Amino acid sequence: MLDIVSLRRDLHQHPEVGFTEFRTASKVVELLTLFGYDVIYGKDALDGDSRRGLPSENELDMAFKRALQNGANVDIIEKMKGGYTAVVGILKGKEDGPTVAFRFDMDALPVTESTDGDHFPQAEGFRSKYEGNMHACGHDGHTVIGLGLAAKLSDRNFSGTVKLIFQPAEEGVRGAYAVVQKGILDDVDYFFSQHLGTNVPLGEFYGGSSGFLATTKMSATFIGVASHAGASPEKGRNALVGAATALLNIHAIPRFSSGETRVNVGVLEGGTALNIIPETAKMLIETRSISEEVNKELEQRVRNIVKHSAEMHGLEHKIEVIGQAIPINCDIELVRLAVEEAKQVEGFSSLKEVNKSGSLGSEDASFMIRRVQENGGKGTYMIIGTDIPAPHHHPKFDIQEEVLPRSVALLNRIARRVLT
Repeated sequence: MLDIVSLRRDLHQHPEVGFTEFRTASKVVELLTLFGYDVIYGKDALDGDSRRGLPSENELDMAFKRALQNGANVDIIEKMKGGYTAVVGILKGKEDGPTVAFRFDMDALPVTESTDGDHFPQAEGFRSKYEGNMHACGHDGHTVIGLGLAAKLSDRNFSGTVKLIFQPAEEGVRGAYAVVQKGILDDVDYFFSQHLGTNVPLGEFYGGSSGFLATTKMSATFIGVASHAGASPEKGRNALVGAATALLNIHAIPRFSSGETRVNVGVLEGGTALNIIPETAKMLIETRSISEEVNKELEQRVRNIVKHSAEMHGLEHKIEVIGQAIPINCDIELVRLAVEEAKQVEGFSSLKEVNKSGSLGSEDASFMIRRVQENGGKGTYMIIGTDIPAPHHHPKFDIQEEVLPRSVALLNRIARRVLT
């Protein structure tokens, strides 16, 4: 019998950020195989060229070696080398029927976990062993819920096909698009994704969500010419000045009447010494809007500003998209179905259809839902409540572990409801 609480604590101790989830994905493959699933992983589960914000080769190599040192199956993760950490488990029922997919994200965050005595993982001895990385958003819980569901459905007592998608790199909205581009969602009739917490208390459940923003996340590099800042400043081309010009103008982009917007330059770095004209500079930028069309316009304006700021200072430039998401539109049929099934699960005391307040964040399961809907299927994004001692992405974030078995029970009922 799968002990999902113990497994959650194990994953919590070994948090792996996006596209480095080698140990986590290895355990997922092993358990899905044990439960009788056909398992797709590595390059078979996502399109490599469609990954966004891939870590450096050095970071990937270090994470790979660390995973091996901490018990990852070498034969499995060898096929994941280079950041191919998606896993898909497929199980056919006893009779033909529709295909239902559930998505579970696996990645952690570059957050240093609290060592305070009142922090539950610290007090109970399962704080992160990887200093600087932490499961600060509940994805360790999401992963074990998916594996708990896999165990429940392993009896194959249903009609149709189940696809359990374990996705890398949700943080920064970087991984789902590559899974979509591989065609994993193309035969799916019903799609469900879910998140723990998001300011929803324990016992409360939403069958759907709205308010997620479209977003584009970009890395812009400015390339100039280094020179001595005292002896020959006129011979240099200051990349940092060009980047600073872009920063000020990006933040001066006007608001839109047709949709709520967000624009931010979160990182600006460049230069090597105080007496050298900076040859390169880099900035990380994000745009967001409730409207997909407005976000596209914001992105284009940012691109124009970067281009012309570079030209103004005689610089070259390049822009890379390192993350992206679109709004989510849930199908009310699945929203209501999920609520109806939650009524049958002990522990859910407050049931609601759509969380309209939204998070004003972004979610790349949006691409999965869109692909299913484009092919005539239906999808929803559910919220499962749990009290949290600190906000998501905070060093003292945690979940209530009692939510894990009830979440498994709920998803099991949902799966069997649509596979009848």
